[in-house]
Amino acid sequence: MHETDMTKALIMTIKDWYKSQTLTYKIDKVHLIVGEFTCVEPASLEFAFEVQTRNTFLDGAKLVIKDIPLVAFCHSCNQEYKPEIGLQYSCPDCNSPMDDIRSGRELKIDRLEYSEL
Repeated sequence: MHETDMTKALIMTIKDWYKSQTLTYKIDKVHLIVGEFTCVEPASLEFAFEVQTRNTFLDGAKLVIKDIPLVAFCHSCNQEYKPEIGLQYSCPDCNSPMDDIRSGRELKIDRLEYSEL
């Protein structure tokens, strides 16, 4: 379950930001952008986040995940298509290999919602 390691990295990133602030905040929500091709399971990520943030400065914060679909571009057909993960990655029209991914690899913090204590 790589979601556990991802959550640890996420918490460390937020903690670095948190420690750099001059005021103390209560973080209410952590908004993430997660691409479909990262193969991150949102429910597992939410569970890992909840477990790892108990009794920390993030206790009670909610993880809000925005899913980004996998979209590729075929240069032979000059069109975008949506590969089917685990089934069909090549262009459905000409069978060219997927070599230009336009979206679906994102994994980043979009924003934090917080209030001053």
